[in-house]
Amino acid sequence: MLYKPEEVKETLRMIEGEHLDIRTVTMGINMLGCPSKEPEAVADYIYARVVDNAGRLRTAAAEIEETYGIPIVNKRVSVTPMALVLEGAVPAAYTAAAAAMERAAKEVGVDYIAGYSALVHKGATPGDAILMRSLPEVLSVNERVCASMNLASSRAGINMEATAVMGRVISEVGHATDHASGCARLVVFANAPEDNPFIAGAMHGVGEPDVVINVGVSGPGVVLAAIERQRRLEGRMDFSILTETIKRMAFKITRAGELIGREVVARLGPPVQFGVVDLSLAPTPAKGDSVANILEAMGIERTGAPGSTAALFLLTDAVKKGGVMASSSVGGLSGAFIPVSEDAGMVDAVRLGAMTLDKLEALTSICSVGLDMVAVPGATPPETIAAIIADEMAIGVVNHKTTAVRLLPVPGFEAGDTVDLGGLLGELIVMDVKDFDVSGFIRLGGRIPAPLTGLRN
Repeated sequence: MLYKPEEVKETLRMIEGEHLDIRTVTMGINMLGCPSKEPEAVADYIYARVVDNAGRLRTAAAEIEETYGIPIVNKRVSVTPMALVLEGAVPAAYTAAAAAMERAAKEVGVDYIAGYSALVHKGATPGDAILMRSLPEVLSVNERVCASMNLASSRAGINMEATAVMGRVISEVGHATDHASGCARLVVFANAPEDNPFIAGAMHGVGEPDVVINVGVSGPGVVLAAIERQRRLEGRMDFSILTETIKRMAFKITRAGELIGREVVARLGPPVQFGVVDLSLAPTPAKGDSVANILEAMGIERTGAPGSTAALFLLTDAVKKGGVMASSSVGGLSGAFIPVSEDAGMVDAVRLGAMTLDKLEALTSICSVGLDMVAVPGATPPETIAAIIADEMAIGVVNHKTTAVRLLPVPGFEAGDTVDLGGLLGELIVMDVKDFDVSGFIRLGGRIPAPLTGLRN
């Protein structure tokens, strides 16, 4: 991969003034070789695998930051979904595994470790059930462990029994952790990808190599600056020019991400392999580093107003088109994230009433993830949480795309209240949830079948 001098200068400008960074370098580690289901043996194996493989990850990332001057914000680890590793083990093995993940993450100095996960889109095994029941304890006593559940797929439909369970679990985690902060490390999916480097849904899928590096890039500020710069040059900018501007910037961001990922692999050496670049536009609370502000630069006064869904469609499609031209290893989620708390523009839109939960749900039919980092009143019934999840799963299933839900039911808080989680998690404004009883629907049980479009063989 060769770079011209002018590309280097442009990249430096994007770093210094437009918030370009590598959001995460995530090492995925296979855990299927665990030789025992006994709690002590499980803990020893998981700890050793993480420390042996990721022990130099932080050092390698620091060397590359110094060499290229591109910030790498997070260094993370993902592992094989623990429910697959531990099936048949006693409940104590699950909490021991989570504790070993936490201890190993601290030892190697990574920000988060993900993969305390289960795949239950068609049904739950006894091990899956144990893992789900353990989540309130695991997320309240550990600080770096992240968990995810795949509740639905386009080929299987929606596991409504597991969805109901997760409604209760999310409520319990919210009440067990300060300001529901544990829920920021818990996400539920439809069509979860096996190579996602982003927290909280990262996991090391069973189709992945033994040890792999996946990179998540971030450049909302770069795209926003490019649109504003192009508007100054052109005066009038039509949709074709707007699309090409976004595609060009996505191409450049993706090239930087692949360069960093391959450099990390080169420094770590075998058995580490390069995986994918996830070219999702992941915002931060920093001013100007907002996906919502990009939509507003297109002419929408506030994100959430009419036209927002079409603008997000244009952005997401252009980002993907530009990214796949830059790399043959694009994967993960790849598109545009619209988390409420982690995007300063989204926070403003919620505060001003432009963005509601219903409009946010409409936008998730386009975005990379779904209802992400959304605070709801702490008194929201578990059945209502489950119903919100079911709605989002339906969008993913019928559209053959990944969707997810990361809800934070904040105890003692009501719609309109503000919660500041700090750092990349940012500020939460508790969103209003319709106060109607949906428990009869959630308690029906069973599985919503896959759509006819799922039969594609």
